[in-house]
Amino acid sequence: MTTLSVIGNPANRRVTMFVRAALDAGLPPPRVYAWRDVLRGGPLPGPGEVVRIDSAGEDAEVDRLLRGAPAEAEHGEIIGGAAAYAGLAAALHRVEAAGATLLNAPDDILTMSDKRRCHALLSARGVPVPPALPAVTGYDSLRAAMRSAGWGRVFVKPAHGSSASGVLALTAAPGRVEAVTSVERAPGGRLFNNLTIRRYDREADVAAIVDALAGDGLHVERWFPKAGVDGRTIDLRVVVIAGEPRHVVVRASRSPLTNLHLGNARGDVARVRGLAGTRAWDAAMETCARVGAAFPRTLMAGVDLMFGSRWERYAVAEVNAFGDLLPGVLDRGEDTYTAQIRAALCAV
Repeated sequence: MTTLSVIGNPANRRVTMFVRAALDAGLPPPRVYAWRDVLRGGPLPGPGEVVRIDSAGEDAEVDRLLRGAPAEAEHGEIIGGAAAYAGLAAALHRVEAAGATLLNAPDDILTMSDKRRCHALLSARGVPVPPALPAVTGYDSLRAAMRSAGWGRVFVKPAHGSSASGVLALTAAPGRVEAVTSVERAPGGRLFNNLTIRRYDREADVAAIVDALAGDGLHVERWFPKAGVDGRTIDLRVVVIAGEPRHVVVRASRSPLTNLHLGNARGDVARVRGLAGTRAWDAAMETCARVGAAFPRTLMAGVDLMFGSRWERYAVAEVNAFGDLLPGVLDRGEDTYTAQIRAALCAV
């Protein structure tokens, strides 16, 4: 019988739901390797184990271990993204060298976790993505690049961020600047990820935030005008499993940031599908399948898909290596974890 294991944070809901799905499938309880132990040089899964690698986020101690941050760095502080990425890369390659069968390849995880690399890969494969600016090194560099491109609205994203941490929806025109973001700028200039959406309209504040984030790398895309339903901007999270688009959630927001953890709502998938029309919907899902094919050694990818304001266009905003937490969303009677376990059992 296949032995499933998972590397993750034991209290993480994704881990507990995956373990429950394995038990419901009649499999032995998966062994859980805690990220904090992996990062401290503890045991690793080896030959004979089939391993899901889960997110290393949502744990303050793991966060500090990854980025080598000093103890005074607070949980939720937006700092050290590049260092955390380097720590994740080193840990993933140690895991890979231990010889287990991995359900998601470390190189694929790392590509999805670097917005610049992921955007370049998808663009090279002909997947529709918003155009991006060349390297931006700070606020002055950003504004100069926007002027050169003739763009007045962009999304500024930390190269290695997730869950909208550090993302700014920026509008800039002569005499006017506005950034919509979940970034909280604390006294002294420290930046924190917050669940409250803020609007900054003082250029000095926006410049300070961009300059602080730029040290860890930025990815800047042209603002893609997204479709709206009932006064809310919407996009989709599409979970691709074994190359097939399966579970879909509509994310609806009154701000440009649609992440559900920011208090946004789930929309009606059937209604959005009807508004898009069969041709556009099918083409968009085929595009999600192409995204999955770009990561052939990875069982699951969470694709953030945007329809244009008139539904005739669509583009991929991001690809999430751990984007399968969709409680209550079933496809053919299976949740995302049951579907992955069934696909994994067919593959090994």
